Amino acid sequence: MATPLGTSNFTLVLIIFLYLITYYCFHIHIVECQCQKTKEKASLFIFGDSLFDVGNNNYINTTTLDQANFEPYGETYFKFPTGRFSDGRLISDFIAEYAKLPLLPPFLQPSGQHSYYNGANFASAGAGALLTTFQGSVIDMETQLKNFKKVKIYLFSIGTNDYLSLFVTNSSIPISPQYQQMVVGNLTTIVQEIYKIGGRKFGFLNLGDLGCLPGLRMLNSSNKNGCLEKASNMAKLHNVELYNTLLKMEKQLKGFKYSLYDFNSSLRERIDHPSKYGLKEGKIACCGIGRFRGIHSCGGKRPVGHKFELCQNPNMHVFWDSYHLTETIYHQMAAEMWNGSSTFKSLFQCL
Repeated sequence: MATPLGTSNFTLVLIIFLYLITYYCFHIHIVECQCQKTKEKASLFIFGDSLFDVGNNNYINTTTLDQANFEPYGETYFKFPTGRFSDGRLISDFIAEYAKLPLLPPFLQPSGQHSYYNGANFASAGAGALLTTFQGSVIDMETQLKNFKKVKIYLFSIGTNDYLSLFVTNSSIPISPQYQQMVVGNLTTIVQEIYKIGGRKFGFLNLGDLGCLPGLRMLNSSNKNGCLEKASNMAKLHNVELYNTLLKMEKQLKGFKYSLYDFNSSLRERIDHPSKYGLKEGKIACCGIGRFRGIHSCGGKRPVGHKFELCQNPNMHVFWDSYHLTETIYHQMAAEMWNGSSTFKSLFQCL
């Protein structure tokens, strides 16, 4: 039976945005937490995109562009594809492990009567903060919130696809500060809805350098190997807007607590200096084809083509496919969030 929101101080709302990172604003907000003695078990509730999707998109009518339920996905840890966009586990899997919780199955998995004692995962690869982002092919944030309210629970990741979609589709949307305000504004609405029904603790990753993703880096002319500046600038603008919005929400919402992990610096460090982190390749994806293996063909089942190349050792790469990271990177980042200098773990201290 689900535990209603607001009945426990031990349920965490963790809002994590895939590649939400900033060069301008490295901000770790210190959260202090007074824990009361209790025997109640913690629960973890997850929303978002492919950073957290553990297989919900396996059960919706969508294309293989938004699915990862085929080989070689999952090859290093699970030894079979689960629907996760990586060779193994995701950040949310490791956070659950650190919190002494089991891996949470996808909410849509048909497994009879669900128990939400440990939490639930609503994330959907391709989802954005905006309803129009890949509309009809993903479980949008509003629907994720509705599913959440049905079982009275919560955790999060969102943002990248709102910007990525502008580059991988024939979008006519003008790139302007108003667009960033709209994306963050939609996100704020979702956060406030969760706040109204009991959510108080939120964790954020700021937006990553989108232009450095192999799938966007390859869009540069053939004589340029750097990141796609236009996409990177959009991420920077988003992160400034997110940073300022969180400060305002902290002042306006009583009891609202958050921690902001600098995913951008963490990822960019590994892209630029892979050897410092036990890696060999920071720019070229392990699975894909073309320049930087940026063509999203991993698995050979996507409409972009059946050909793909696969590296011998994903553990040596930052990127698993054209847009996603390897389990090694997710593990390192989760460890930084949990044990590092960021005060992210303080959100979990009452767990």
